[in-house]
Amino acid sequence: MSISSPDTCISHNNNNLPNLSNKSNGMRGNKYNCNNSGTPRTRLERLLRERELRKFNKSLNDGETELLNNDSFSPDSFEAFSWFNDEESLETISANRNSTDGCERQDSRASRERLLVVANRLPVSAVRRGVDSWHLEISVGGLVSALLGVKEFETRWIGWAGVNVPDEIGQRALIKALAEKRCIPVFLDEEIVHQYYNGYCNNILWPLFHYLGLPQEDRLATTRSFQSQFDAYKKANQMFAEVVKEHYVEGDVVWCHDYHLMFLPKCLKERNRKMKVGWFLHTPFPSSEIHRTLPSRLELLRSVLAADLVGFHTYDYARHFVSACTRILGLEGTPEGVEDQGRLTRVAAFPIGIDSDRFIRALELPQVQDHMKELKERFAGRKVMLGVDRLDMIKGIPQKILAFEKFLEENPNWRDKVVLLQIAVPTRTDVPEYQKLTSQVHEIVGRINGRFGTLTAVPIHHLDRSLDFHALCALYAVTDVALVTSLRDGMNLVSYEFVACQASKKGVLILSEFAGAAQSLGAGAILVNPWNVTEVASSIGYALNMPADEREKRHHHNFVHVTTHTSQEWAATFVSELNDTIVEAQLRTRQIPPPLPIEVAVDRYAKSNNRLLILGFNATLTEPVDTLGRKGSQIKEMEPKLRPDLQEPLRKLCDDPKTTIVVLSGSDRSVLDDNFGDYSMWLAAENGMFLRATKGDWMTTMPENLNMEWVDSVKHVFEYFTERTPRSHFELRETSLIWNYKYADVEFGRLQARDLLQHLWTGPISNASLDVVQGSRSIEVRSVGVTKGAAIDRILGEIVHNKGMKEPIDYVLCIGHFLAKDEDIYTFFEPELPSEVPAPVRSHVTPPVRTSVSKLSTSRSLSREDRLKKHRPMPTIERSKSYHVNTDVFQSRVVDRMSLQEGSSVLDLQGDNYFSCSVARKRSNARYLLGSSDDAVKLLTELTNSWINGMNTDGSTMEGN
Repeated sequence: MSISSPDTCISHNNNNLPNLSNKSNGMRGNKYNCNNSGTPRTRLERLLRERELRKFNKSLNDGETELLNNDSFSPDSFEAFSWFNDEESLETISANRNSTDGCERQDSRASRERLLVVANRLPVSAVRRGVDSWHLEISVGGLVSALLGVKEFETRWIGWAGVNVPDEIGQRALIKALAEKRCIPVFLDEEIVHQYYNGYCNNILWPLFHYLGLPQEDRLATTRSFQSQFDAYKKANQMFAEVVKEHYVEGDVVWCHDYHLMFLPKCLKERNRKMKVGWFLHTPFPSSEIHRTLPSRLELLRSVLAADLVGFHTYDYARHFVSACTRILGLEGTPEGVEDQGRLTRVAAFPIGIDSDRFIRALELPQVQDHMKELKERFAGRKVMLGVDRLDMIKGIPQKILAFEKFLEENPNWRDKVVLLQIAVPTRTDVPEYQKLTSQVHEIVGRINGRFGTLTAVPIHHLDRSLDFHALCALYAVTDVALVTSLRDGMNLVSYEFVACQASKKGVLILSEFAGAAQSLGAGAILVNPWNVTEVASSIGYALNMPADEREKRHHHNFVHVTTHTSQEWAATFVSELNDTIVEAQLRTRQIPPPLPIEVAVDRYAKSNNRLLILGFNATLTEPVDTLGRKGSQIKEMEPKLRPDLQEPLRKLCDDPKTTIVVLSGSDRSVLDDNFGDYSMWLAAENGMFLRATKGDWMTTMPENLNMEWVDSVKHVFEYFTERTPRSHFELRETSLIWNYKYADVEFGRLQARDLLQHLWTGPISNASLDVVQGSRSIEVRSVGVTKGAAIDRILGEIVHNKGMKEPIDYVLCIGHFLAKDEDIYTFFEPELPSEVPAPVRSHVTPPVRTSVSKLSTSRSLSREDRLKKHRPMPTIERSKSYHVNTDVFQSRVVDRMSLQEGSSVLDLQGDNYFSCSVARKRSNARYLLGSSDDAVKLLTELTNSWINGMNTDGSTMEGN
């Protein structure tokens, strides 16, 4: 099949084969749906569609069909995210994916996406043959075997060549030799390799990730080595990043692999924020309780989170990673991944596979058939059991052999009918622990063979070496029972290779439940606990005596999985998900307010005549706190204090006669009194329900009909959950109650919060007119209408009345870290736009529109008449007669109500003179974003300097004001 025109599209008909049709309706970029059929809108639909395309491509390749000049379809040559129909989204996606318009191609060749695979080691081993000559051989290993069969992408490998090449001539020669294999070397000197690879990677991360713990011999010496090895680890990762940057082309997918390169995603993103970066771990990821013992735990987790997509072999590993991020970093774990202030790092499980076709085809080769014939003759009349492992502590080789010994003890009739072939490939032969393991295995094997062997046969054949590919395939094919007893293993592809070679024999797989493969092959295998020698021995007997029909069913289940979940599918799915994540992140970023243009805000401030500054308190004017409650910060947060570096700027801004400052907070009145009592400003406590000028008395802005009878019953519920949830606390305020579990155990706190909400909805608030406001780790109950936005018009009227303002307010700056419920304060000042004009994109400045109080609204969805009705009866300050929430008595000042006509002249605000800013909360209705309270300090300092400079220019003095 060939495509004669570049203006063709692919869709699917009922036969699940691509249908070639002409481009239709000018739908740009819609390559799945050029004939207006259904388009994939969810991630699952998109993945299924791309999987169908990969299957079709595979069928074409298998049939030797020429398609697109023999280049395979790549799922990424189709704009996999073309379900958006609006032009702006398509342009965004098109730019992100480096794709051409719609189905058009400049030539008929489908370009493959470039994939930069970055791993600690290259897929080849280099041996120097002279000054400028190198010999290269393909290496062995799960990652190498998994990716060598991937044809979907134009792959480049970046990694360490495994040799030290100090001379420049040798380096140039090696680079040239590796280029033919599409490999790019990273040159590491001996000291870096010793500290980074042998030290931090193999001596610290590897044992920890496999639940072996950290070195314990000399704690003081170990502590010192931790830091030097971690420094080398970071330096090596930075060297990898430099090589990636040198060979990176815009649009490339950078796929980082394994625990050797946990620091690499951060290094790459610091160099290029637009780079597509994925990271995949090929070992287990331990539970958070294990990971938290690592001294460099924070840096490593944050570095990995810089990636766009983080992948693991199993759901358990992914869950452990998310749990570590929530418990150690204090971030929010979601079903999609880990969220940090609006930025989402997707975390998912991608079980790796093998190139199963390679093993199946190998069984037909003459040399493999010869090996099989020889093995069958050699072990005629005996059942063959097989173990293929690296000689490593985590592989459970001693446990396997001891279980086999137990089986021979309990089943004397099998002693001359079964043989165990154990292939143990030596690793790290210079490490004492591995030398000790080798001696231990040899001792056990010798003892068993001496005990149960004869002059002509022994029960265990042990080889301390690897086998070539053909010999290994033949051994897999003649095996009756494969025994995998890993104590902890990321996946273990030996089990996959065994299944792929068992189409004829249909042997039984005994598999450790601690291997990642148990999640995939568990239904067809016999799962065992390798530490339970008796259980493993019993399983060996069951496998050897298993009926043929059961072996058939078990093998069929595993064979289907191994042949469908291939390495090609694994890699294609990961890259597809990574591209999907990039697009979703881009769309999510479009919803995030842009950074505040501080210079513009300061300039408009200087040119205005009557300014209003509305400032939040917590997380805006206070010091950042440790969300995990370390170093006593929980006590500090319960008693929030104004940042010292803000005291002077605030004091000077308060002296500006053209500026009115309102601190609007959910905190209690006493908290605001303690922090701002000496300033000349307005304080609005408990979400604006209480108000005072710092030179006056507290007054209430609460409506007269506010019902607070629910307080005691809710208080009892909060007290109960505070007692049963360690490190939680609740606050009783005049108009609301807040239960905070920020410092409690994350998972336990969420469970308690869910239980608390059920108690509330079915009990004290079931029929009450209340709002339940959920923060990130808090639950607040307040009366309906108690929001900052609902109170601001009353506060504004009182301020104008009190100050006797004669000039309208023409500049408003509102900044705060407000809950979503209180973000109506941001929209309160937004100019009313004509209904036929679409809302402007946040990144553009709102056009100047004159507004007045009568036209302002806390809800844009209301009609103009509804908005006027809503504002007209609302008094400036309500009377407070005999209302008290608790025993504290506050002085309530009664003022006359302002008429609507008097309040209508408060604002004369142009759209570009209004700046609403969310502090560190990226999902916000605010126009702009301030990254942290540090940025708030910078902004207020700039405003102060602007006013002082303006006064100096006018020849005025501070004292004159």
